[in-house]
Amino acid sequence: MTPEEILQVEKEIVLTLKNIYDPEIPVNIYDLGLVYEIDYTPDGTATIRMTLTAPNGPMADMLVEDVNQQVAKVKGVKSVNVILTFDPVWDKSMMSEEAMLELNLL
Repeated sequence: MTPEEILQVEKEIVLTLKNIYDPEIPVNIYDLGLVYEIDYTPDGTATIRMTLTAPNGPMADMLVEDVNQQVAKVKGVKSVNVILTFDPVWDKSMMSEEAMLELNLL
């Protein structure tokens, strides 16, 4: 795979993540700042390092499973590893300007 092809797959992964919404806040997980890192390797492995708005949220498992399933549909992705971390702990400052506008925080 060329570096350009890898970048294209990563862009598709971002677009996919922008269509997955936090069940408690009506904003996508990417703009909320829940996705800390996306790593895609030429062998087709996508690793997503992310957090949650609340560590003990009742929908945590569902959200992680949704990320797994949706990213796996991206062309070129053969396997998905979602790494859940709480370091650093998520806070509102991690949200994109778009998300803040959507939630009327600006």
